[in-house]
Amino acid sequence: MFRRRDAGAGGAVNEAATDAAGSGTSETGRNAVTPAKGRPTPKRSEAERRRRQPHSAPANRKAASSQSRGRDRAERARRYEAMKRGEEWALPARDKGPVRAMTRDYVDSRRRISEFYMYILGLLFVLLLIKSAATAAIVYPVVLVLVLVMAVEGFMTARAVKKLAAQRFPAESTRGITRYAIMRSLQIRRLRMPAPRVGPGRKA
Repeated sequence: MFRRRDAGAGGAVNEAATDAAGSGTSETGRNAVTPAKGRPTPKRSEAERRRRQPHSAPANRKAASSQSRGRDRAERARRYEAMKRGEEWALPARDKGPVRAMTRDYVDSRRRISEFYMYILGLLFVLLLIKSAATAAIVYPVVLVLVLVMAVEGFMTARAVKKLAAQRFPAESTRGITRYAIMRSLQIRRLRMPAPRVGPGRKA
């Protein structure tokens, strides 16, 4: 009698447990199913690699070389434009520093005969090709006057630049700025590099 009752109770318990397990399994199965995306999920390392390398790698050595030359051209163009604007990072060593920037501004803010030196020199060269005593009598005195004018302008520019640098930048070195100022004053204005930031008549 007792065994039959126990068996009945045990069967009921087993049945309930089986039903609960089956119900839990079906629920878990329903929750575990996710809709298909049509493609496998990429690994994290692969996704990171794609994000870091947005451009595909060149197919061969020739393509790699062409790609490298393109990057170099773009970098040179960017550096050239920055140098024209006078950005410090792009300037060569001879143009860097606040003293050199002040020197350029001082030279560019004034009109001088020296900046037309190349034009005058070309004209005198053409005149020398004309074999005439009258032309020679004109050219040589003009050359002497031109040299004298450039010497006077160079001396005045060098003295003014050194004085201005001592006032504005007393702690900075002024070595070489007189030659730097004279050489810039002899250049044609539109060919100066870095390009002038101030025009004639403006305060440097």
